[in-house]
Amino acid sequence: MYQRIEGSQWRHIWLTGDVHGCYARLIAQLKSLKFNPYEDLLLSVGDLIDRGPESRKCLTLIEQKWFAAIRGNHEQMAMDALSSRQLGLWALNGGDWFSRSSSAEKLRIVELLEACRRLPYVLEVRCRSGVSVVAHADYPADEYRWQQPVDGHRVLWDRQRLTDHLAGRHTSLRGAEHFWFGHTPLKQRYDFENQHYIDTGAVFGGVLTLVQLQ
Repeated sequence: MYQRIEGSQWRHIWLTGDVHGCYARLIAQLKSLKFNPYEDLLLSVGDLIDRGPESRKCLTLIEQKWFAAIRGNHEQMAMDALSSRQLGLWALNGGDWFSRSSSAEKLRIVELLEACRRLPYVLEVRCRSGVSVVAHADYPADEYRWQQPVDGHRVLWDRQRLTDHLAGRHTSLRGAEHFWFGHTPLKQRYDFENQHYIDTGAVFGGVLTLVQLQ
């Protein structure tokens, strides 16, 4: 469920919000930031796929040495759909690109989605500025601890903490300097104390948020 990254191995570390198939847009932003794949690392908060035009290309990122990701609910939906051979729910949530793919493309997509089964739910990034914890929707506990058992479904889907924040009912998270989440598209990045929500709806016409962690 957990993976740890030591920031000392990298010059700069960037974190992207939900990409949702916007591959060309992501690459363009990396170029503008002078991202160096030999020295820098890009992290994903999950939901690489669905809704956007280049989901298959986004999936290929998981094979790159300069890239690391956690699973999002869309990757999980895709994996569940392939396991059950029930594609309806995935298609309704932006996964219809799979059925439109050629037979050869489908084989490659299945291979990549099988590799997604190795993606963690929670990423701990040990940077020079402190520890950042990355999870797709929420870290469902009051305090972060390495390898602490948490509900994987809530990590991928739970919006209650963000809903409470937006309603003025704030809750704190302890155990790390920063917590980074995606999942819920917002008009702009939302921050409360050490909690940061960075899905700014790129696939819906918003910006694609990239944050420099180191």
